[in-house]
Amino acid sequence: MQQYQAFIFPVLLIAIFYFLLIRPQNKNRKQRNEMISSLKKGDKVVTIGGLHGTIVELNDQTITIKVNDNTRLVFERAAINEKKIVDAPAKTEEKEEVVASTTEETKEEK
Repeated sequence: MQQYQAFIFPVLLIAIFYFLLIRPQNKNRKQRNEMISSLKKGDKVVTIGGLHGTIVELNDQTITIKVNDNTRLVFERAAINEKKIVDAPAKTEEKEEVVASTTEETKEEK
């Protein structure tokens, strides 16, 4: 039995490291690679340096980002940190509806 205990502890330790460290890193790397490969012209992105811009040109290795009307910057694909999701108009409409209903409720209470 003691022979098995000496064997079980290192195997258990390796399994713990795998599930707590290696597996989550691989999952995050896979998600990041999918995000980078799904980038297309017109997407709003943030670089690892914190620059915000819109993609205007894509190559296999580089991405050209339009920062403002006169500035275009070229980055490696790996320098893109995140793809911004544009849902602002829908949220604004929801807020307006909530404000309107709250105003109506306040008028009814008076």
